[in-house]
This record gives sequence, C-alpha cells and structure tokens, in this order.
Amino acid sequence: MYFKKIGVVGGGTMGQGIAEMLAAKGLDVLLVEKSPERLDYSYRMIETSLDKQLEKWGITQAEKKLILSRIQKVTHIKELGTCDMVIETIIEDLDAKKEVFEQLDQVCPSNVILASNTSTLSLTELASSTKYPERVIGMHFIHPVSKVDLVEIIRGLKTSEQTFTETKRFVEEVADKKGIMVYESPGFVTTRMITLMINEALHLLQEGVASAEDIDDAMRIGYNFQHGPLEMADRFGLDSILAALERMFREYGELKYRPSIVLKKMVRAGQLGVKTGEGFFKYDKDGDRI
Repeated sequence: MYFKKIGVVGGGTMGQGIAEMLAAKGLDVLLVEKSPERLDYSYRMIETSLDKQLEKWGITQAEKKLILSRIQKVTHIKELGTCDMVIETIIEDLDAKKEVFEQLDQVCPSNVILASNTSTLSLTELASSTKYPERVIGMHFIHPVSKVDLVEIIRGLKTSEQTFTETKRFVEEVADKKGIMVYESPGFVTTRMITLMINEALHLLQEGVASAEDIDDAMRIGYNFQHGPLEMADRFGLDSILAALERMFREYGELKYRPSIVLKKMVRAGQLGVKTGEGFFKYDKDGDRI
C-alpha cells in the first residue's frame, strides 16, 4: 500500500502532534474536529509548536509554511473517504471511539487501515463496531510525538497479518519510528509501566518521603530521564493518568494499579497539569515550566 494522505480524527494534544509529524514527513493530512472553533484552535497550536522550533533554528520559515500547507482542516468524518489510512486520537472513551470507528467503516474503502492511538482500550472491542475488524489496529504514539521515536503497534483479536505488516511498514519507513508489536492487554507496555512509576511517585509524595521537586530530580538526574515522573504526569494530563490507572485497576484487579488519593484530589480540583497551567508544577501558555 502507498501512503500519501492520512486522516487524523481528533485535534487534541496527540492529534496535533501526529498531524504535525506526518506533515513534516511529507504526507498530506486531513485533520478532523467536532467544530470549526476546535479545529482552528488545534491548527493554531500546531502553528505555535512550529514557531517554537523556528525560534530555536530547528526549521526555516519556508519549512513551517510547507508543513502547514499539508494540513487540511476538515469538520466531518465523511470527508476522509479518500485517505490511505486514518488514525483516531480522540478522548479515551470507549463508546465515543466505537462511534468514530463505526462512521469510518462506512466512509473508508475496506482496504484502508483504521488505527487508534488509544493507550488503554481494547482494540478487539473497538473493531467489533466495524464490518471489517481485520483492518483495525492500535498505533500508540507517545507524547511528544515529534521527539519520541517509538510506536506501540497493538493487534486486536481479529487484526490481520497484512494490516499489521502494512502498519509496521508505515511506522518504520514513513513515520521513521521504531514499531514494537504488542498483543492486546490493558495498558499495553508503555502506559502500564509509566503509570505505575508515576503512581509510586505519588505515594512517595503522599507519605511525605520527599518533595515533588526532589522526587523528580531523583529520577531525572539519577536515571537520566528527560522529565521526572510528576512532571511527566503533568505533561500527559493528570486526568488521563487517573483514567488509565482506574481502567487497569478494574481490568486486573490488582492493588498496585489503584490510583493515589493525591492524584484524585488534583483532578477533582481541576489541576490537570500543562493543559490547565498547573499540576504538581506551574506552566506558561506555551507549556514551558515556570
């Protein structure tokens, strides 16, 4: 299969990152959001991301214009019928995702791969809402998409060998990232591992073992992490971390996945991290830590 035009459903943080990365690789991207307002916001955030790279001499003004020219704003899924692949990146809500896949199944030819960027949900269940479950697969990118060169490729129960092979080729040859094969399991590999580390950091904070700053410094400096676990949580979104832990706690029934009380309090208070400007640390409108 030749990949030239890719649909991205959902213009949140991950959708923006995936759309920008694919456009930078030379692909045409159709970015879909529920409303023109949300679509314009997503596009502006991609432009802001490119401006930050421009300031650091990472790209030229001409490259910025070229990348933006490859991203087409679309307000309805029915316009994705001409895409060679569609990647869904909406919120981690099973029913909402199933509705998207049901609509995509009706507008996209049967040979078009339908991928989900889900970090915890069942690909088998998502695929059950389609007539062609063999073409549904998980393609879990990790934030920030442009900097993390790994994608989890998750096989559902009915995902075909051809779908997996084509997706792996897309990830490694087109997106230029390392693709690892994961058989369906709640949290897959990366989410399961990182949320446990974040949860343990939250327990340390709750028990008063060390401050948030020192906990992060211990892992960032001691183990050469780009960010400490609490800043990671802020950047992923504390609501997303809570949702992932609660889902795994339900699925596995093991206490290690039970979310920290501190995490629940932060989410109830609306301190969700970078997206609200405050989590365990404070951030400016560009997402830089204050």
